[in-house]
Amino acid sequence: MSLLCCSSHSPISPPSQIALPSKPKSHFASARLGDQTVLVVGFQSKASAGVISGRRIVGFGKDWTFSGGSRLVLRPKVARIIQCGGGFSPSASWITTSQIASYAFTCGTVAVLPFYTLMVLAPNAEVTKRSMESSAPYVALGVLYAYLLYLSWNPDTLRSMFASKYWLPELSGIARMFTNEMTVASAWIHLLAVDLFAARQVFHDGLKNKIETRHSVSLCLLFCPVGIVTHAITKVLTRTVNRSH
Repeated sequence: MSLLCCSSHSPISPPSQIALPSKPKSHFASARLGDQTVLVVGFQSKASAGVISGRRIVGFGKDWTFSGGSRLVLRPKVARIIQCGGGFSPSASWITTSQIASYAFTCGTVAVLPFYTLMVLAPNAEVTKRSMESSAPYVALGVLYAYLLYLSWNPDTLRSMFASKYWLPELSGIARMFTNEMTVASAWIHLLAVDLFAARQVFHDGLKNKIETRHSVSLCLLFCPVGIVTHAITKVLTRTVNRSH
């Protein structure tokens, strides 16, 4: 028998009892350990019981066995298991909210990089101009952002955002919101969409006025306001040089 534990700083709930059937068959049972869900998978031939105490299992009957690497798993927000016939099916997705946030963060970041690469390496290419005229990347990022926002939303969200008596955002409330990985992921997708849109505006303005924009577009990727400022400075300097000639 192997044991996999997920650490948690939440208080441990009182010992829970897992009652197992007396008939010889496969069985899936779950119990709560603090804010963790304990999933037990195994086979039993006689009535026995296990007690969850602290972070280890004690008191299993001698007839309780595990086969072929079956294990006790402590996993946050794991899908509830429903036994049906000879098998079982999960009642929800096995993917946790933390994994969804991580996937969205990575996919969103990778998705915008080709557009920045085209604007920096081939600003005058026809494929770059056509790509930057398309609204597809903003629609895709917008849909992803809306989905993450839906997952991160809870009844206290607005209260945290507008915590002051004047219904204005407060830094402490926003900081509490950003302790949630899903909220951070949604904010990151929001920034990616806005930064790419600003970079496109800088790019188009550079083409129109024949101004170098590669440095400004590059800064828009991570430091969008700085990229806008550098573009404005570059535009003024370019006009001054052109007038002097």
